Amino acid sequence: MATSRGDAGRSVVYALPLDQPTNPTAATRSTTPSALAIWAGLITLYLVWGSTYLAIRVAIDTIPPYLMIAIRFFIAGGLLFAWSLGRGHVLRSPPSRREWRDSFIVGALLLCGGMGLVAIAEQTVPTGITALLIALMPAWVAVLGRVFFAERLVPLVVVGIVVGIVGVAVLVGPSASGPLDPIGLLAVLVSPLLWGTGSLYAAHRATLPRSPLLATSMQMLCAGVGAVAIAFGLGEFSAFQPADLSRESLLALAYLVVIGSIVGFAAYVWLLRVAPLSKVTTYAYVNPVVAFVLGAIILGEPISASTLVAAAIIVFAVALIVSARGRESRAAERDRRAAEEGDAVTSIGAAGRLARPGGDALATEVVPVD
Repeated sequence: MATSRGDAGRSVVYALPLDQPTNPTAATRSTTPSALAIWAGLITLYLVWGSTYLAIRVAIDTIPPYLMIAIRFFIAGGLLFAWSLGRGHVLRSPPSRREWRDSFIVGALLLCGGMGLVAIAEQTVPTGITALLIALMPAWVAVLGRVFFAERLVPLVVVGIVVGIVGVAVLVGPSASGPLDPIGLLAVLVSPLLWGTGSLYAAHRATLPRSPLLATSMQMLCAGVGAVAIAFGLGEFSAFQPADLSRESLLALAYLVVIGSIVGFAAYVWLLRVAPLSKVTTYAYVNPVVAFVLGAIILGEPISASTLVAAAIIVFAVALIVSARGRESRAAERDRRAAEEGDAVTSIGAAGRLARPGGDALATEVVPVD
C-alpha cells in the first residue's frame, strides 16, 4: 500500500499490488466497461495472484529465496519505473528524498519482509498452507491498526479475527497435514505481521509519489536493494551455483516478474477504476483457494479432511473481515462527501451574507473541498 501526496493535504492510499494487497481503496471511476470485461479482469487477478505461491515454490527450487526476491523486484521495478518515466510521472514530479526514504521503509517491510519470508517458508511449508495463513493478513492489519493507531474494530471484524484464529489452530494442528517445519511455520506467521506493519505505515505515515505506478516501482527497486543485502548476509550468493539453475526456476521467475508483478499490477489498478470495490476485494478470499488447488494439482501437495475444514474456516473469516471493512470504508466515504457538501453550502451562505447594501453579492469563488 502506498500513500501519496494528494491535493489539499489529503492522503491518497494505494494498496501495493503485489500478490496480495491489504486494504484496497477505490480510485476514480472511468467509463464503466461491460460486465464480461470486469469478470475477465477479476478472473485474471484471481489466477495471477493465486498462482504466485506456486511460482515462488518452483523458482526457489534452484534459486536461493532472497536472491530470487532481489532479481524479481529489480527487474519488475525497473520496468515499472521506465513505464512511469515514459508517461512523464518522474519528470512532472521528481521523487523527493523523503519519498525515497519512505519507499525504502515500505518496500523493506512489505517485499523484503513479507514476500521474502513467504519464499523462506515455502522451502518447507506447502504452498496451499502458506497461502491460507497469508490470507489472514487483513486480520493482522485490523489488530495492528487498533493497537498502534486506535482504528475502530467493528464487531463483525472481531468475529472474523476469532474465526480466523480457530482456522489457524485447525490448520497447524498435528492431524491437518502432518508436522510442519517450525522455522518455515514461524516465517509464514511473521510474514503477514511485517506486511501489515508496512501497510499501516504507508497509510498513516509515509509520503510517496502521487502516481501509484511510480510509487510501486520505487518500492520494488528499494526492496531489491534490501533483498541483495539480506542475500549476502545469508550467504546465498556464495551458495548459488548458476550451473544448477533449472529451466523451470527460470520460467517461474519470469512469470513472477511479468505476470505476477506487471500484469497483476495493471489488472488490479484497472479494476479499482472500473469495478465496485466490493467485487475487487474478493481476491482476498479467492486467491488462497486458487493457490490451494494449484498446489494440490501441480505439486501433489496432500490435502486431508482437517486441512479442508481449516481452509473453509479461514476463507470464511477473511470474507467476514473484508466485507465488514468494506462496508465501513463505504460509510466513511459517504460521511466525507456529506461533509464536503455541507462545507460548500456553508461557503455559499457566507458569500450571501457578504452582499453589498444594493443586494448584489460579492464575487466569491466556491472551491469544492478535495
